[in-house]
Amino acid sequence: MAYASVNPFDGKLLKTFEQLTDEQLEEKLDAAAKCYATWKHTSYADRARIVARAATLLGERVDEFARTMTQEMGKRIDEARGEVTFSAEILAYYARNAEGFLAPEKLNPTIGDAHMQSSPIGVIFGVEPWNFPYYQLARVAGPHLMAGNVLVIKHAGCVPQCAIAFEQLFIDAGAPVGLYTNLLISHEQSDKVVDDARIKGVALTGSVAAGRSIAARAGQNLKPSSMELGGSDAFIVLEDADLDHAIPWAVWGRMYNTGQTCCAAKRFIVVETIADAFLERFSAALAALRAGDPLDEKTTMGPLSSESALVQLLGQVDSAVAHGATVLMGGKRVDRPGSFMQPTILTDVASTNPAFRDEFFGPVAMFFRVKDEDEAVALANDSDFGLGGSVFTADVERGRRVASRVETGMMFINNISWSDAELPFGGIKDSGYGRELGDMGIQAFVNKKLVRYAKVEAPV
Repeated sequence: MAYASVNPFDGKLLKTFEQLTDEQLEEKLDAAAKCYATWKHTSYADRARIVARAATLLGERVDEFARTMTQEMGKRIDEARGEVTFSAEILAYYARNAEGFLAPEKLNPTIGDAHMQSSPIGVIFGVEPWNFPYYQLARVAGPHLMAGNVLVIKHAGCVPQCAIAFEQLFIDAGAPVGLYTNLLISHEQSDKVVDDARIKGVALTGSVAAGRSIAARAGQNLKPSSMELGGSDAFIVLEDADLDHAIPWAVWGRMYNTGQTCCAAKRFIVVETIADAFLERFSAALAALRAGDPLDEKTTMGPLSSESALVQLLGQVDSAVAHGATVLMGGKRVDRPGSFMQPTILTDVASTNPAFRDEFFGPVAMFFRVKDEDEAVALANDSDFGLGGSVFTADVERGRRVASRVETGMMFINNISWSDAELPFGGIKDSGYGRELGDMGIQAFVNKKLVRYAKVEAPV
């Protein structure tokens, strides 16, 4: 696997990086294992000093980190700054709260006393994607390091400078050698890392195919894993929704990060009485976006992360059309240098169309008309994915009722505001399993040990 920075705005190669040799990989795994032997005994206060310092440094260097991200994967600079800031907040959140989250939990047995205690399990292997180059790392680094585990991370091949910068962040914060290690390794080497006896758990964010492969390998080795594998989230608009409120969320929900977000709004399910009005306003808002340099704050639409990502998305649209879908707008690359795609709306996507089951990882929206709330819920649930979703209605209690009926890991009423360190993030079905962030995000890779004392006679 090649590690190379290519600016998707103009296609220019910025820098290439050599993969680790097997000998270099062994040295890094050995250093991580040795670090764990001491880090697991380090106090929460001492762990927090390093993690909180990393958060502070990240906050002080927002522009520097953001610019690297924008140049490597094309995220618009204001969104990039927001991601860096949020990543710092996640690290700080776990530095503050980890000890409380993992405090012994008193139990009440019928005889004697008992409690549950939490302890680290070892070196955790993380496999992370390119679409949020720092946030994805922060949401594993914060909880795992504060829990007393150590991390080795294989980041995506197109964001090596982001990966190296995040590792350097912890070095600058005073982390001991081996605490957080970036691995520039191949897929074959990645399999060997999962198999390695020193690795005690695997956390992956990526495609369904990658999840199946890595989860199966972790399972063969009887190692715990968490999998976040994308989604095809429903954006439900009921007949009583305020379109002045819903339309801006629809545009943001589909176009944030140029649509390259696991929990983006991807299937727009609108009750027929307001479907025409919604579609007219949604189309106009998308058409008003302008492609441009993502480093320019006035740009309203950035490129896709790479030329290969653009080609794949264009192929998905062509396949959808070949199977009967209609392109209401867009569907082509933007006629300019760089990996830009027109905002696209697909209609007439039948359940037999492969697109109906696909995840479109970019600025492509599927639009569906339904007659009522029940049909909206049924269509939302007719998906192989189950990450997130949203419902827009004037009646909040109705929104809660719909949210409880949709089969996903997350539902949002009159918003898609998932960016909070306190909110557990994750899904069901093909979207994976496990949760990151919040209290739940620190519990998955610790040993929950029962300790009981009871003054009873041994059975005869």
